[in-house]
Amino acid sequence: MLKRIFDIFFSIICIVFTIFIIVIFLLIAVWDTKTNGIFTQKRIGKNGVPFTIYKFRTINPITETISPFGKFLRKYKIDEVPQLVNVLIGDMSFVGPRPDIEGYYDKLEGENIKILELKPGITSLASIKYSNEEEILKSVDNPIEYNDEVIFPDKVKMNLDYYYNKSLGLDIKIIVQTVVKVISSINKKQ
Repeated sequence: MLKRIFDIFFSIICIVFTIFIIVIFLLIAVWDTKTNGIFTQKRIGKNGVPFTIYKFRTINPITETISPFGKFLRKYKIDEVPQLVNVLIGDMSFVGPRPDIEGYYDKLEGENIKILELKPGITSLASIKYSNEEEILKSVDNPIEYNDEVIFPDKVKMNLDYYYNKSLGLDIKIIVQTVVKVISSINKKQ
């Protein structure tokens, strides 16, 4: 209950204080992708129930290319900002396993299925560790195999550890680590 109160309060604060920036990025995404600027996709949520996730659109559906603006949004995880709405309406939490497409979390078995008892999150220790997942997968010969045999099992292990140790204090620590990670990646580019 405390986690949900935190999610509602913090998501409202974030939306209120960033609404101007959100609108600007949305308008640029509309212009850049020639769409409504929002990408939606079905993801696996708590208890294996699918939900619609929101992101800023980064790919032009006609050319199927990512513009420099789209790359910028992805690199700094700004494309994830619309997920504040997912947190506010209760589909997601600030901290929890990143929601995946069908065929991964919904296929978990044994003890690992406990992960589905958690609401998916905007951030987690696994998402911090694999913040450069796209680059990692581009650097290997068989990205799907590497994801299925290395990255995904490691994420499951980390998310199961979170399941057993979850607390509001840990959530705040993960949020702070996420902010530090984003800021350090911005500083590296400058």
